[in-house]
Amino acid sequence: MEQIVSTGIINSYFEKLKRNLSVDVAIVGGGPSGIVAAYYLAKAGKKVALFDRKLAPGGGMWGGAMMFNDIVVQEEAIPIIQELEVAYRKGENGTYIMDSVHTTSALIYKATKAGATIFNCYSVEDVVFQNEAVAGVVVNWAPVIREGMHVDPLTIMAKAVLEGTGHDCEVARTVARKNGVKLNTVTGDVVGERSLNVELGEQTTVENTKEIYPGLFVSGMAANGVSGSFRMGPIFGGMLMSGKKAAELILAKINS
Repeated sequence: MEQIVSTGIINSYFEKLKRNLSVDVAIVGGGPSGIVAAYYLAKAGKKVALFDRKLAPGGGMWGGAMMFNDIVVQEEAIPIIQELEVAYRKGENGTYIMDSVHTTSALIYKATKAGATIFNCYSVEDVVFQNEAVAGVVVNWAPVIREGMHVDPLTIMAKAVLEGTGHDCEVARTVARKNGVKLNTVTGDVVGERSLNVELGEQTTVENTKEIYPGLFVSGMAANGVSGSFRMGPIFGGMLMSGKKAAELILAKINS
């Protein structure tokens, strides 16, 4: 029985990995914007692989605010919440309150149910750069990167890459630094995140969701970090709408 268990896991995992060596969209970071984008892309029939370095994808949504595991979503994002069948209750001034654990679990379930594949415990350490465009991601085990071990990575080819890494904008920084290219920002580089402003942060998260270099899109806090806008704290409507917008932009590009 011991060997049967191990064989089943190994055979299944490597088949899954082989199926995803070439995808329509590779998503870096499993926060709410990345998971929502994965849901809409998979729902549209695209082959989507999401890579997250943590054991449990979901980004900062799990913890709510200061480990008070509730989150806020504003009116504009409720159609997405309803489509994903997340339970909510009405708050004040056009806001809605949701249990963060329930919401994060629902997003992950819906994305994978739609057909997206999530790889946890992966770090994306670089991109594939071909013909002056981003053409895939370079992946390794997250513990390998954390321990600083010299272990060469593998590559995942993709028609489009979505960065949803959050505050650090790691993929965008790598693309600009290693290839000497200008990003679609006011400085041509990662501008950097500003301090907290809930209203402007929520608004600009969606506005800054865009293609910042051929083949590379940004969503969520990475979108604001790249373009130099504000963080917004434990309100997540902008994240959800950013993920949906990113999916729409990517679909328009790869379907053209």
